[in-house]
Amino acid sequence: MKIQYLLCLLLVNVVACQQKATCQQNTNGAVIRASIKKETDSIFNKLVGIRRDFHANPELARKEIRTQQKIAQYLLGLGLEVDTSIYGHSVTGILKGGKKGKKIAWRAEMDALPNSFPDEVDFKSTINGVQHGCGHDVHMAIALGIAEVLAKHKASLHGTVYFIFQPEEETFIGAKKMIGNGLLAKIKPDEIYGLHVTALPAGQIMVRPDELFAWQKKVQIRLKDELTKEQANELSKNIYMLLSRAKTGSKPWEIQNISDSQIGLSNPNTIFTDYLIMDEKFTIYHKNGELFLEAYLYETDSAKLKNIIPAIDQLIAANNYKDKLLSISFTQANPTVINNKSLTGIAVKTLNNIYGKGYVVADYGQAPFFNDDFAYFQQKIPGVFFFFGGSNIEKGMIAMNHAPNFKVDEACIRTGVESFSSLIIERLKK
Repeated sequence: MKIQYLLCLLLVNVVACQQKATCQQNTNGAVIRASIKKETDSIFNKLVGIRRDFHANPELARKEIRTQQKIAQYLLGLGLEVDTSIYGHSVTGILKGGKKGKKIAWRAEMDALPNSFPDEVDFKSTINGVQHGCGHDVHMAIALGIAEVLAKHKASLHGTVYFIFQPEEETFIGAKKMIGNGLLAKIKPDEIYGLHVTALPAGQIMVRPDELFAWQKKVQIRLKDELTKEQANELSKNIYMLLSRAKTGSKPWEIQNISDSQIGLSNPNTIFTDYLIMDEKFTIYHKNGELFLEAYLYETDSAKLKNIIPAIDQLIAANNYKDKLLSISFTQANPTVINNKSLTGIAVKTLNNIYGKGYVVADYGQAPFFNDDFAYFQQKIPGVFFFFGGSNIEKGMIAMNHAPNFKVDEACIRTGVESFSSLIIERLKK
């Protein structure tokens, strides 16, 4: 009886200690979250100003000189170590916490787009033919905001955070070049995160494991220059009809519907699954006595990619052009963003635990037309890339990337800084 009593007493003490520890952790977590919110609010207007400065002074890939200087200066002002030697106009900010922990990287793109779309804001681009029409100005502002918030927690921060400001994303070169020049070998992060503003409601965070986008390929068909214009057009039409695939009655090429509650990415019955979208109008040209047919295609099922070239080959033979065929190949086949399944689940659970169930919206489809060279980082280390809403319909702001009059509700900057600062702090402790 005495032994049983002592065991019961011990068990009661253990449970009490566990409850006390859990209560202490919850209290500490609440204090930290309150601090993050307060700090984010205090720098919000400054971050909006930074975003607008980047927007008014956009720089194309390989020309991010001013952008690099602004970022490096800001990070140095926060007390971070800064490395601009890795590649091109890249910047890597290094924040070493006061406690031991893991290494986490956050990546933001720097370059702008070559276009002259309407830009109806007071802080519009001052550079003719160059605009931040993809949201990279917002990405940089959020990353700098996260750096500033976390820098204020440096003493209590576990591990190290690396802020990778990457140039040349629009040309799909920057990430690969930074890795090739030894970035990851130098900093050795355990995990990497990033986001992309898109036409979801402002501040909405959406993610899915595995492929975030459809696989993008550019197919080229080389033939002897013996087909008439009409024959070439008819052949390209037949290839389009053969390969194109979508759910009955759906139009997954209408990307403006990604935020639609009934058919968009957030609905389990989304139209953005099981499709192959292809350019209906091929690029057809003649060169050095040869005929070229080229088109982009977007396939959601990676297993079906290997069937595309054989299917085209068979169709060409069926059209009696086998003797005129020289080659079929993918002339562009970039990797696609593939979110680490385990880490995605952990990130979603972490954010939902902090901000409430359903805070992160599940993505049930794959977005066509877009891609991101963040994929190269994910080939080396576990990584998660989030869709991040920037639209506000009531204010007439539609954050549809690469589209005329691309606009972002800057309120999303506040949400991005607060949410992902919290995520990083929690992940560092694990």
